[in-house]
Amino acid sequence: MEALFALLLLAVVPFVMLMVAFKVALALLLLPFKILGGLFKGLLGLIGGLFGVVAGGVGLVFGLLVMLVVLVLLPLAPLLLLGGIVWLALKAFSPATRPA
Repeated sequence: MEALFALLLLAVVPFVMLMVAFKVALALLLLPFKILGGLFKGLLGLIGGLFGVVAGGVGLVFGLLVMLVVLVLLPLAPLLLLGGIVWLALKAFSPATRPA
């Protein structure tokens, strides 16, 4: 029984070595593409990170503008409305200038 197993092992070993050699050759053939893919992935990751930082900055600026409107201009809205009414009333009662 052991002799049959040894014979089977001797018959299979060349095929295993051939398979390993094929996998090594394929890995060496594809290695430059893997390196280029890693470089592109890193470059696109840096560009995406930079875009994220820029988008975050734009969001921060718009958030601050909204906060300015809500906290400063919105409470002043009644005063602005009252000033606009007074300005319209004064303009309505002032004499109109006629061009020559």
